Amino acid sequence: MDPNLSAYILCGGKSSRMKTEKGLVQFQEKSFVQWILEALYPLVLCPVLVTKNPAYESFQLDMISDRIEGKGPLGGIYSALTHSSTDLVLILSCDIPKISTDVLAFLLRYSTRNPDKITFLSDGANDYPLIGVYPKKCLKAVENSVLRNELRLRQFVESQAHQRILLSPSHIQSVQNINTKDQLLSLS
Repeated sequence: MDPNLSAYILCGGKSSRMKTEKGLVQFQEKSFVQWILEALYPLVLCPVLVTKNPAYESFQLDMISDRIEGKGPLGGIYSALTHSSTDLVLILSCDIPKISTDVLAFLLRYSTRNPDKITFLSDGANDYPLIGVYPKKCLKAVENSVLRNELRLRQFVESQAHQRILLSPSHIQSVQNINTKDQLLSLS
């Protein structure tokens, strides 16, 4: 475990397509967040949930609210970077129940080699900046984007020093984010 790394799960969002709180959606008798935590615990002891929803108190983890509400994922990243005391911050969305410890360890290996860059996963066709490591030093740039209401995460990441880490085909399913009930039903 790296003392210069902290982890934050972004549990907010409108969940307009799922029509319910995504992090609490059940898959194989566990919530999405529980699946993520199980993958994360071998790597990070005390992850933090970015949410103000009291339903997440059952996980008995630190919870923080968005510093500025209504700013989407970039606002959640801003809240995490502001709260964190570590040099590197692992950011995970709450809708990736198939994420694995192996995939997260793979990402973290690359992020520590280039700690000044935003490091995120890609399957070659899609990028996953919400499965990424953000250096604390990009806090000011995130803050400026949030305050200017420039909230497109991909656009922000592209404007910063970054690296895409290509997943092997056997790991692509582990980064699938589940946004709809139909996607949930097709999940195996």
